[in-house]
Amino acid sequence: MIDSVLVAEHTAGEHLIGQLTLNVEKTLNSLTREMVDTITDRLESWAQDDSVVAVMIDGGGEKAFCAGGDVQALRNSCIENPGGPCDYAEHFFAREYRMNYLLHTYNKPLICWGHGVVMGGGLGILAGCRYSVVSERTRIGMPEITIALFPDVGGSWFLNRMPGQVGRFLALTSSHINATDALYCGLGTHFLGNEQKVDALAALCAAAWTGSAESNHDVVTALLSQMSASVAQPAAQLEPNIDTINAWMAGDDLEVIFARVMAWQGEDDWLGKARDGFSHGSPLAATWIFRQLKNTRDASLEAVFQSELILGCNIMRHPEFAEGVRALLVDKDRNPAWAYSDLASVPTDVVDTFFSAPAGMPALGLPE
Repeated sequence: MIDSVLVAEHTAGEHLIGQLTLNVEKTLNSLTREMVDTITDRLESWAQDDSVVAVMIDGGGEKAFCAGGDVQALRNSCIENPGGPCDYAEHFFAREYRMNYLLHTYNKPLICWGHGVVMGGGLGILAGCRYSVVSERTRIGMPEITIALFPDVGGSWFLNRMPGQVGRFLALTSSHINATDALYCGLGTHFLGNEQKVDALAALCAAAWTGSAESNHDVVTALLSQMSASVAQPAAQLEPNIDTINAWMAGDDLEVIFARVMAWQGEDDWLGKARDGFSHGSPLAATWIFRQLKNTRDASLEAVFQSELILGCNIMRHPEFAEGVRALLVDKDRNPAWAYSDLASVPTDVVDTFFSAPAGMPALGLPE
């Protein structure tokens, strides 16, 4: 059986560089619970190992770093336990969010090589690493509204820290962005050609490391900054359209925002796809996405992940998610029977129920 996460340690003088490679190409390296556990266990072990000075996380194959979590396994858990608790799905979230928290708070340099498709759980890893390298074929997306989920894995944290209304826009429209956009909105820190990964790893192994994590961060910053990209960056999509995005997404009334976007009659194909993504998503999901981002605007990292676990577990216990996955990924008819036909018909008291911790929810168990 092929290991779903390849673990390697590379000699770097008297030190070691850890490497974790997501290795399930046929699923675009989508995360399973076992993969999450492997990543967490190895990172915790390396955190305590003084010989390990930095860690690189990458994906096997040329198509994707990681296309997200295994949502069909989550759907199966929901279908098998209507109304919940949905043991597999809910414990998956708890373990995944613990991993994400570990990434965000890791003391040693973490370098994520975000080549190809980066979505969902993959984006959670990319955003959690201090150094996120994006490439000529990076394609980032948060398509959760299309399956009645929400941008989790820390999305409530990093989306709220993007310029202007970019975070809200990406969450509600499921728009795809490229490496240049990732650099603009903070999801990417460095741009390099994917062919340069071998060179970057070799440079890490040849660097002058110290016993100080703070000094080693300076080493990685200098090393990546000194590498010149071997390919050209793709054309920007976010920054040239920032005025339109900010105008679309302004205000605290989701129905007004939706009407504003639907009324747009411009010529830009990328913005047109954004409008269509918003229009085809679950109205119920749009409502909880909007509220979650508002609720967590000033929340701590710990509070963000706790709130995401509450919302995620409640979503697993509601049939909307299973229907969204059915329409997009199982039957692939792209014709979901959403619970509510439009935003105006979504009852506020129903949305309220998604933000209270459900009975039997697993503990998040973040480290002290």
